Amino acid sequence: MYITITPQKLGGNYSQSSADFVGYLEKENQGLEQQDMERFFNQFGDEISAEEVVKEIDGNTAKLKKKEPKFYSITVSPSKYELRKLQNNSQDLKQYTRELMKDYVASFNREINGRPITINDIKYYAKIEHQRTFKGTDKQVKENQPYATKILQLKTEARNIQDGRLNGNIRKIEKQIVKLEREAPHQQNGKRIVQGMAKAGNQSHIHIIVSRKDASNSVSLSPGSKHKASEVEMHGKKVKRGFNRDEFFAKAEKTFDKTFGYKRNFAETYKARKDFVKNPKLYFAALMKLPANEKALAFKIISKTGLPVVPNIPVSQAQIALRVFKRLRRGAEVAIKSSSIGI
Repeated sequence: MYITITPQKLGGNYSQSSADFVGYLEKENQGLEQQDMERFFNQFGDEISAEEVVKEIDGNTAKLKKKEPKFYSITVSPSKYELRKLQNNSQDLKQYTRELMKDYVASFNREINGRPITINDIKYYAKIEHQRTFKGTDKQVKENQPYATKILQLKTEARNIQDGRLNGNIRKIEKQIVKLEREAPHQQNGKRIVQGMAKAGNQSHIHIIVSRKDASNSVSLSPGSKHKASEVEMHGKKVKRGFNRDEFFAKAEKTFDKTFGYKRNFAETYKARKDFVKNPKLYFAALMKLPANEKALAFKIISKTGLPVVPNIPVSQAQIALRVFKRLRRGAEVAIKSSSIGI
């Protein structure tokens, strides 16, 4: 499970409205028949229009300053192993989203009118998507880039020859291009992976847009707050503040496991990924203590998520630690941030 929490982008050319972001989430509906479209939904209803989402989010920003985010984006991307447990991607992920947002609310150390906040106190809208494309920042695209650059140069050269601006052998150039296309390290269905190419396989995931203000438009609820369990005095009373991200990410996976009967491997847990970065010795010790079949699956999962496990596992645990952790921590550290986490 990969979950990211990202504040609204502000400043520069970014709009104060949620319209651009909501419009982006409508991209998969382009060209589809009405019955085939994925609609926005929330805790209380389905078939919510994009126009209603924009109206509700933009109209729920009382007393927020221009430089403060008006909403947060939560992206939930189940792994291919988790997706296999689903019977119906759209309906099952809707069900999970509604349970997940209860976990989200429970992770706030806040009270409203002297009571803990509930799911009724937040304003959110979610949407299921089934496609993903390769981005320029993806490892596959970046490692294929030298080949892409050379291919582009050769194609330009061939056009110049064809137009009479250069002398040369076009057939020879075409053979070089075919060779480079084949030699690129990352391929999908026999083709070189490039930016914008649709990713193969089940890519279903969830986008959630949640208002910074509560449903009454009076209380600010920021998942970006770093005050996990602090208290402040307001109107003569002590009030809890903050959002516990560790609690939210841990609950998110437990809720998925309970909802769909999923048996989570050690390598898939939020705690394991966090220990990997914060305390690699603890992570390594726990990994090596796993039963043989679970350990084998853990290494398979790690390699499938793009983390480079050495091909020949040395006998010595010290050698494994040295080779694996130095190479893997860089990738994991990217995920362990204040704004996002990969689990």
